Amino acid sequence: MKRECLTIIGTAHVSADSVEEVKDAIYEQQPEVVAIELDRGRYTRLKNEMAGIVEDDSISVTQIIKDNKVGLFFTTTLLSYFQSKIGEDVEVKPGSEMVGAIEACQDLQIPIALIDRDIGTTLQRALNKMGFMEKAKFMYGLIISALGFGEEEEVDVEDLKNPDNIDDLMEMFKDEAPSVYEVLVHERDAYLAGKILQIPQDHVIAVVGAGHQQGIEKYLDNPETLPPLHELEKIDSNKGIPWLKIFLALIPILFVVIFFLAFFNGINITWNIYEFIVISMIMGFIGSILSGSKIQSAIVGGVVAPLTIIHPLLAAGWFSGLTEAKYRKVRQRDIKNLSKINGFRDLWNNNIFRILLVVIGTNLGVSIATLVILPSKVFIPLFMKIFGG
Repeated sequence: MKRECLTIIGTAHVSADSVEEVKDAIYEQQPEVVAIELDRGRYTRLKNEMAGIVEDDSISVTQIIKDNKVGLFFTTTLLSYFQSKIGEDVEVKPGSEMVGAIEACQDLQIPIALIDRDIGTTLQRALNKMGFMEKAKFMYGLIISALGFGEEEEVDVEDLKNPDNIDDLMEMFKDEAPSVYEVLVHERDAYLAGKILQIPQDHVIAVVGAGHQQGIEKYLDNPETLPPLHELEKIDSNKGIPWLKIFLALIPILFVVIFFLAFFNGINITWNIYEFIVISMIMGFIGSILSGSKIQSAIVGGVVAPLTIIHPLLAAGWFSGLTEAKYRKVRQRDIKNLSKINGFRDLWNNNIFRILLVVIGTNLGVSIATLVILPSKVFIPLFMKIFGG
């Protein structure tokens, strides 16, 4: 790829003008290759959609919960919601400029280069880099915005391509969620630039989001600063000592130790064990049922609650969520329908939201039992008996 023969078109992903700009540039220049900001999965879905191929749009929520990817799925769903919502407001489907590029390339028989990193890798790297407080703040902001709270401003989509506006937006994003900014923006700037440099042909048009254009150009002008692409594709979960997880794991260990100490000191713990089981089951059941679950899911959440409290690698919400998923089938259209949500009632009728709510609600109920009720009702009194208090 010759730098002087490269044209980078920065687009707004929900802009009608961007669609025309992309198609006009391809027809006018007729490059050897068109590079587009898509990964293989998203490209395949767009091509099937263009061809009218109806795919099985079912989503295995069961597998998502089993793989412990609820957080990743939740984040992906919310981000899809925002892009779909903006696209619906301006009557332009997200990714339309990429479709325009594909159509023009098909018409002129120009090969396409896919230059984006897999979306799952990108989001997982972002979540892995975030600390607990940053995750909480980021999720809180997404949920509040999704529910329609906070100030709403009229946004001219074309203004999003203005370099000055992009700089302001990126700086705000960097301040609010630096780890997310690093992965979603800075890392992808490097990845996109690296993939462009790998294109063997000379004359190339690259279609990318406007927010990446400046960063890509900096890397292309200084290719020696590019990190190895394989390093940007790794999903490394080693982030140092997970103090929060260690603390949460110590709680059930402490419970077991207190039971054993009481038993070896000749204290009758039969009633205390009954209390532990009953309180755990009740709170698991209440947490699930208050989150809107089916009665079957609440029963499952309650039954497994005592075991999940003792076992730090299990969560009651997984089991109630898996049960709920059997009664609420989730499909891709549920994600698309998120853009039509205008309030809590619409959200309540969405199967994705309901299943995730059951997982969170059950875990919340069991957490209250673990951190508040059980210590005060069971373990502190036992501790006092052991040491003569």
